[in-house]
Amino acid sequence: MKKSFKNILIITACILLLALMALVLFFSGHTTMNPSGTVGNTAGNLNNDGLFCEYDGTVYFSNAAVGGCLYAMNPDETDIRCLNDLKVRNILAGGKYLYFFQTGAASKSGFGHIEGIKSFDRCKLNGNDITAITRDVVVTGQLVDNYLYLLTAANPGASFYKVKIDKSETVQLADYNINPACARNGVIYYSGTQENHYLYTLNTANDVSSELWRGNLCYPVLDGDYIYYMDIAENYRLCRYSLSRNEIEILTNDRVDCFNVGNGYIYYQKSGKNPQLKFMRLDGSENTVLAEGNFTHINMTSRYVYFQQFGNDTTMYHAPFGSTGYSTFVPIDSPLYSSIWSNPWLNIVTIWSSARE
Repeated sequence: MKKSFKNILIITACILLLALMALVLFFSGHTTMNPSGTVGNTAGNLNNDGLFCEYDGTVYFSNAAVGGCLYAMNPDETDIRCLNDLKVRNILAGGKYLYFFQTGAASKSGFGHIEGIKSFDRCKLNGNDITAITRDVVVTGQLVDNYLYLLTAANPGASFYKVKIDKSETVQLADYNINPACARNGVIYYSGTQENHYLYTLNTANDVSSELWRGNLCYPVLDGDYIYYMDIAENYRLCRYSLSRNEIEILTNDRVDCFNVGNGYIYYQKSGKNPQLKFMRLDGSENTVLAEGNFTHINMTSRYVYFQQFGNDTTMYHAPFGSTGYSTFVPIDSPLYSSIWSNPWLNIVTIWSSARE
């Protein structure tokens, strides 16, 4: 009787252990869905390569000083830390995950085939558990709720589709350019690229597109009641359109190469014979020169604006909003970063976890 009871206990313990292991395996491979209203990054950042993304009190960024690998820090630029050594852009964040387009290892470990890998990936917020979503070359992408909307450079032409964050569903939406960067409340705002450059909306609940406004625009950015945009018909000057009042305001007659909107300011690159990086208030007032020369990749967080000089991808500059001065942004190496870059085997493990998907 005692032996029989002992056997029952052993069998019960084995069953419980197997059940626990099954639960661990299930949840380790289970993708947690996002809260309703999730948007991965701002349109202004994504239109400038999405090198910075602020989410839930943390700034995730591509560290230009070390080849563009994925880093994180506080908005005040403290607690800087390396998440992994993949060269990334188009950074998105939502729920428990980060998403980004990576072009291989940022380190020079000598593994040429690894450095050439390109994929759009998902990982945890700490940079671990990298999963490849697609091998397509992503021009730009946005996260809306539980779907990634991706514009890719396919052969023979562009492709625009959505893929669920757990990769369980992929739907082709267009075989031409649609920039999904500008999104709010489940709606994507984009400029036409076929017969006209009107402003359109894509309702992500049913993936139905509708004409919203017959402007002539590109790179729309939604901030409050306004769509900020470059006016194609008028030498790419910067304007804004009120959605509620159906009114246009000219913000500057400068020809604009790129711009970003946030924190009460517009930062933009003026092109021409006297190129300048400038900023102004949202209504176009207090137009100020920040730097002389050609600059690009204007990204914003809640505390700083970041930018690079055209043709120099290894140096990043930053300035507090409204400041007339700027300086070089030099992220301090963390112990994690030092360990990754000093140990090439960690590079192999990091890249392999992405490449195996």
